[in-house]
Amino acid sequence: MTYDLDTVLGFYAGFENKLTAVKAVLQRPLTLTEKILYAHLHESTDSAPNVENYTRGEDYVNFDPDRVAMQDATAQMALLQFMNSGKKEVAVPSTVHCDHLIQANNGAKSDLDIAVEQNSEVYDFLRSVSARYGIGFWKPGAGIIHQVVLENYAFPGGMIIGTDSHTVNAGGLGMISIGVGGADAVDVMAGMPWELKMPKVIGVKLSGKLNGWAAPKDVILKLAGLLTTKGGTNAIVEYFGEGADSISCTGKATICNMGAEIGATTSIFAYDEKMAEYLRQTGRAEIADKANTVAAHLRADEDVYSNPETYYDQVIEIDLNTLEPYINGPFTPDAAHTLSEFAQAVRDNDYPEKLEVGLIGSCTNSSYEDLTRAASLAQQVIDKDLKLQAEFIITPGSEQVRYTAQRDNILGTLESMGGVVMANACGPCIGQWQRHTDDNERKNSIITSFNRNFAKRNDGNPNTYSFVASPEIVTAFAISGNLTFNPMTDTLTNEQGEQVKLEPPQGIELPPKGFDVEDPGFIAPSINPDIEVIVNETSKRLQLLSPFQPASGQDELGLHLLIKAEGKCTTDHISMAGPWLKYRGHLDNISNNMLIGAVNKFTAKTNNVLNQLNGEYDEVPNVARAYKANNEKSIIIAEENYGEGSSREHAAMEPRHLGVAAVICKSFARIHETNLKKQGMLAFTFANKEDYDKIQEQDTIDIIGLDNFSPGVNLIAQLNHQDGSKEQININHTYNDLQIKWYKSGSALSFLSKQ
Repeated sequence: MTYDLDTVLGFYAGFENKLTAVKAVLQRPLTLTEKILYAHLHESTDSAPNVENYTRGEDYVNFDPDRVAMQDATAQMALLQFMNSGKKEVAVPSTVHCDHLIQANNGAKSDLDIAVEQNSEVYDFLRSVSARYGIGFWKPGAGIIHQVVLENYAFPGGMIIGTDSHTVNAGGLGMISIGVGGADAVDVMAGMPWELKMPKVIGVKLSGKLNGWAAPKDVILKLAGLLTTKGGTNAIVEYFGEGADSISCTGKATICNMGAEIGATTSIFAYDEKMAEYLRQTGRAEIADKANTVAAHLRADEDVYSNPETYYDQVIEIDLNTLEPYINGPFTPDAAHTLSEFAQAVRDNDYPEKLEVGLIGSCTNSSYEDLTRAASLAQQVIDKDLKLQAEFIITPGSEQVRYTAQRDNILGTLESMGGVVMANACGPCIGQWQRHTDDNERKNSIITSFNRNFAKRNDGNPNTYSFVASPEIVTAFAISGNLTFNPMTDTLTNEQGEQVKLEPPQGIELPPKGFDVEDPGFIAPSINPDIEVIVNETSKRLQLLSPFQPASGQDELGLHLLIKAEGKCTTDHISMAGPWLKYRGHLDNISNNMLIGAVNKFTAKTNNVLNQLNGEYDEVPNVARAYKANNEKSIIIAEENYGEGSSREHAAMEPRHLGVAAVICKSFARIHETNLKKQGMLAFTFANKEDYDKIQEQDTIDIIGLDNFSPGVNLIAQLNHQDGSKEQININHTYNDLQIKWYKSGSALSFLSKQ
């Protein structure tokens, strides 16, 4: 048994009593989101719940999550921090999943063998830390963290945090699942409460039923177009309606997974028969049985569904009967096009029509159902004498899915069409892809069933036009080799010169013969304080952490402008993945990628900023290091939704390490703002967004008011221009009392270690 049954049964035993007490205080019907959040309030008991009528979008609230999950790239820094906490074991069930460091190149076996050899130092570190502190360990090749969590740990009504933004995947099994930075995970593993601003709740009513070429992925692709990449910020998306109940559990997970791309705190579906069947099929019948006893409480109250506008902050309706397939991109996941519109968009925008690679799988779309729908199209290629026109790559989500799909000849069918099966890992989705191309800077198009498509993300080429769609649309496009192809209306020429048409894909939600696996790749948690965790001082991949210095308590004066970032600046721009993943456990080495993907407003170039000390242009990390060596600090200026994308806290730790004191932007992505606060940095927004334009290239900036830094009291940024003139602008912050203590202590971890 991989899951912690006592945790689940204990939650269900007290769930109904907690909700009764909550309703006695709030005196109103509850959304599903509220039921789960209020049931996990810090220091609540069944008889004495710690309940207040919190204001959504404003009040910070402390919660007690049920468990923590970490992937190998972020687990390194999280566990390095946990080792400094002074704790002898983790306080809640926790797991590490080795899925990010495996590069897709030639195929599953050879790629996995190479990864195990190249990353042995990191894997040994993670395995030994896990064994010492009581953490479950999933070996390389076991699968992608979010699919493994769905198969083993997610349960309706529970709460999990994970050091990856797509932790939200578990919402497909009715769980509040939230991506966080490593410092947040450390707090929970150390037995501390986890803080979150009480989110707003967006209700999405689904009516009808998916049919034809439409897939669960199209729900979130459409929603991304409606809400944009920041429309869900500080909100949880709660799906309801008969259409929601008609979607498979893994289809629900796909929708929740990509909710990260609209900035949502998480997304969730209510418990239903689809979830119960998935639990039984994945060996968790006891959980299904117990969930059935409280099923009425694992959904929003009926009055919420009858009057959604009264209880949700925003309501959106989507008719699944008429939902058309979507293709989103390039360069951003919210550029939404319906399939019928897409061909014209390709022509109007001069996107490369020829498709070079189609990729299916990843944490978003690698279920048994996804693979069977793609395989039904692959079988048509064989039966209709067609030929695959683009490279086609398949990434299974877990060893359990891979083994079962291999047993049932699903992978064999995809391979017969010409597909290549890669290891059960993130691979191309996060840039861990050795792409076979004649020119890694040539303009080209790829299409994936992944979740993100930022420039350079998949293959490092800024001229790769990456589009996101469902696995079946990706497969159809790979068969045609052309982005102007519409499988719903167009025909293809087969090897006999005949015109043939693809029939809509057919899928199987769950394997008729059940799931199976020989070796899931799991090492159960143990606690062995005698295990020595070794980090070599000369290692290029691992580095023990030293605490950041406490704040002086005085105003920050003379901060050099490091960069004024223009346009989209995601965590991929701030701290790239791909080949840099190997340094995720070494703060100084990975800091050499800090902001190298951000566009400098003054030069329109990446990784090219002015060094105010010598008047020369240099790479961003070099300039930051020059200021730090001169005992001077710097500041970052940015635009909207700064830090969008991954939960990687390296994007906050690197600036902190290299002497950046503050970030001022037009708006933050939720996780990144929290990560900055956790690392003892100052995170501000312009009170007047047009003040961004006032920042000049040779400015130094003073942050005034820190000697009286307090919640709700905004500060002043004084711009000191090269000509001697000065301007003062108002800057806002969202720090509460605890977060100010983090800042003054140097970081949240430093504050924790003093308690």
